Amino acid sequence: MGLGRHWQYGKYLLRHKWFVLVAGWRLGIPWLALLHDNSKFRPDEWGPYAAFFYESDGTKRTRRDSTGYYKPTDTGNAAFDFAWLLHQKRNKHHWQWWVLPEDEGGLKVLEMPDRYRREMLADWISAGRTQGTPDTLGWYAARGRNHEFGPETRAWIEIQLGYARPLGPTAAG
Repeated sequence: MGLGRHWQYGKYLLRHKWFVLVAGWRLGIPWLALLHDNSKFRPDEWGPYAAFFYESDGTKRTRRDSTGYYKPTDTGNAAFDFAWLLHQKRNKHHWQWWVLPEDEGGLKVLEMPDRYRREMLADWISAGRTQGTPDTLGWYAARGRNHEFGPETRAWIEIQLGYARPLGPTAAG
């Protein structure tokens, strides 16, 4: 049955949720942060995630690179791929929720409302802390720059991370 994997995954998920709550509180979204990733407790997400990241005895599988990143669309695991699809479409803090594939090809990228981009940033901060790689700016520079964001969303993220300076009058003028 692999109870070890479920125990370890549950511990990981609760630790992640705690760090999201801490970051979300600082970002002014405590209630949203408290509810963060609750869909991961649903069986159609829980089981595939636990099996993908942990062996049946609870030993962690190496799935991430040195920055904590893994490519969730290139896993070779159909059950996990579907669970990831469900997760991102159930949770508006994922940038993929705001991308609309067009019938003619291409993408229409919608702006993320402030509350969800704050939750996304709290998620990124938490993911790094939970995995022991708390360099959110480094992760964004290496990976997050490839995400599809509307211009306002990208500008907000980059300002929050210190990746870009806000536009407007300079200190000199």
